[in-house]
Amino acid sequence: MAGEIHRITQETLDKLRAEYDHLTTVGRTDIARVIESARLLGDLSENGDYHAAKDAQGKMESRIRQIDNVIRNHEVVARDENAHTVQPATIVQVVYEGDGDDDIQEFFIGSIEEKPDHVLVASPTSPLGSALMGHAVGDQVEYEAPSGVLRIKIVGLR
Repeated sequence: MAGEIHRITQETLDKLRAEYDHLTTVGRTDIARVIESARLLGDLSENGDYHAAKDAQGKMESRIRQIDNVIRNHEVVARDENAHTVQPATIVQVVYEGDGDDDIQEFFIGSIEEKPDHVLVASPTSPLGSALMGHAVGDQVEYEAPSGVLRIKIVGLR
């Protein structure tokens, strides 16, 4: 979304810049070659290779625009390894009201660009993310979800 500030770590910013540089140089050159090869196969209206290549080009250009937006509208945040409250770039472990104590769910509070493997992402500005921000282990918080108000207890931070 244009104008939204993306809070990301320096490591993620560097990774995005490298991906952007690769896609806008090598990526565009490679897809142009694939499109040209497919074009040589004949009638474009029934050429599956051509349409697949054009679709791949569209997806790549969309990713380039997405990365460009993040790079242009970012704020570098440092992850505080010693923080005792939920901050951007924190993984929060929670248990929903009514679930067992061992039914822990983890959420990364930050940008989808920084998402660790096997962890759900909650933007700091989302209902869940904003409800968690600033809270500590043991705190119970609630937030408005499409299905109604949900209550959770913070059981860990990492």
